[in-house]
Amino acid sequence: MTEKIATIEDVARQAGVSIATVSRALHKPNVVSETTRERVQTAIAATGYTANVMARNLRLNRSGMILLLVPDIGNPFFSAILSGIEKGASQAGYNVLIGDTQNDPEREATYAAYLRSNQADAMILLNGRLPAPLAKAPANATPPVVIACERIPGCALPTVIIDNDEASFVATNHLIDLGHTRIAHVSGPTGNILTTDRVTGYRRALRSAGITHEPGLIYRGDFSIDSGIAAGRALLADPKTRPTAVCCASDGMAIGVIVAAKEVGLRIPHDLSVVGFDDIPHAAAYDPPITTVRQPRRRLGEQAIALLLDRLGSKTPPSHGETGPVIIPTELIVRQSTGPCPSS
Repeated sequence: MTEKIATIEDVARQAGVSIATVSRALHKPNVVSETTRERVQTAIAATGYTANVMARNLRLNRSGMILLLVPDIGNPFFSAILSGIEKGASQAGYNVLIGDTQNDPEREATYAAYLRSNQADAMILLNGRLPAPLAKAPANATPPVVIACERIPGCALPTVIIDNDEASFVATNHLIDLGHTRIAHVSGPTGNILTTDRVTGYRRALRSAGITHEPGLIYRGDFSIDSGIAAGRALLADPKTRPTAVCCASDGMAIGVIVAAKEVGLRIPHDLSVVGFDDIPHAAAYDPPITTVRQPRRRLGEQAIALLLDRLGSKTPPSHGETGPVIIPTELIVRQSTGPCPSS
């Protein structure tokens, strides 16, 4: 005998709710209570019900796909962000397609073409740059797009970011409060908005404390451990001129600086204090555990997908140009890589 295929009516009956409530729990979970969502999910598991996603998407003239552009999928910084985005998308009935652009404009343009060919309904950008096909399109013809992590100057699309200037100011000021006056900064790559904002915060902290900025104490990195090692070797080579503290624009570079410091026999933080940025999982587990700026990365992802789903469900243009970006607060996490300035 042929096994009966479970229907949405079976799910509603099993959960003790209406068919409309089951539909809302599947497609608009934000309007249904958590208790009801759990009852529906339990009923789905018990009945073996599978929604006909392809048929629904065809009926609604959508692909059911959200495109996510990431500059480097191998960077552990993005993992929690991706998790927050994927969870929100899944609850709303969307799948997520990740495009690893490697900061290549041609790859960005190729992925952006998915929107024009209706292979994706919307896009979230984590790479700080609007793909050329979208940048050239009229504002009223731009598909739903949300920017996260890296703001794009002059772009009025909905944006979710942290205040990188202020976070870098707080991190540098932590070192100043510990008595350090010769503080180096290891920045990100040239042309990156995060680099600009974090250098600005570093310089502002020095200026507020009356400390003269020395251009030679800024070393240009690329957020990687290797560039942190190169920065550390350059900054710490001469005992007469080396800094007593280093503020890094990423945890990876902070790890690299510590590696270089140990190579020349410096103790962390007795001889050199080091601050990172991002609070990736390795930061707390490193030796010593790294003082760093904690970005609420999962919350960044959750807020980004929430904004995008709002755009997907809205019949009117976004009001982002009037309200400005969503700013997610950061937190300085003080660990064992920073300490008082060593005496002369």
